[in-house]
Amino acid sequence: MENFEESRAGKSRKFARMQSLERYSLHSYVFNYIRDAILNGSYKPGEALVETRLADERGVSRTPIREAIRQLELEGLVISIPNKGVVVNGVSQQDIDDIYTIRSMLEGLAARWAAQRIDERNLKELEEIVELMGYYTRKNDYDQLTQLDTRFHGVIYEACDSKVLKHLLDNLLRYVERARRGSLKVPMRAHQSFNEHKGIFEAIMKRDAAGAERLMAEHISRAILNLHSHMEQNEERN
Repeated sequence: MENFEESRAGKSRKFARMQSLERYSLHSYVFNYIRDAILNGSYKPGEALVETRLADERGVSRTPIREAIRQLELEGLVISIPNKGVVVNGVSQQDIDDIYTIRSMLEGLAARWAAQRIDERNLKELEEIVELMGYYTRKNDYDQLTQLDTRFHGVIYEACDSKVLKHLLDNLLRYVERARRGSLKVPMRAHQSFNEHKGIFEAIMKRDAAGAERLMAEHISRAILNLHSHMEQNEERN
């Protein structure tokens, strides 16, 4: 009888763990969906987020929607307004400027560590990415260049061999994805960006840690200046 009770208790604990895992996975799915929709502009600043509508769209109950919205509020992507509900706050220009400033320092460190720690597999992948960047730069294919840019930085995050730094940078990059897509369309920026990536790769290949750090920090700093130029051009058109 005692063994039966222990077995039943064990099954109950296992079932509870499975339920908890499913609930966590559902929460993560809903949170990532809403966050990405805000960051890519599908949900625009000032737009109301209605729990029932979101639940219907995703085919889930209101509980994971409510949990995701609470987390988004903590991250500053949505705000709760009395008598109006939850509305999208989005990412401001000040947020983007702050993120790029932080990136210039953290990515500089990532490039330094990558130059010291990179293995042959990641080095080969960086070389292939740079070659493809040259090809798509000549074709002015900005969608491909954006994808390659993301992968280039991602390989460096992996090569720096720091889980903490990689996690921080992955999140920062996600928050400025939309801004990055537009910035490459500024005249000559794609060519400049290609040369900057090539220089960073060459410094890493030579195991020049200080050079890789400096070039990466300069690359990110130029990117934010270029982004400002892109935004000014848009304002003039409008």
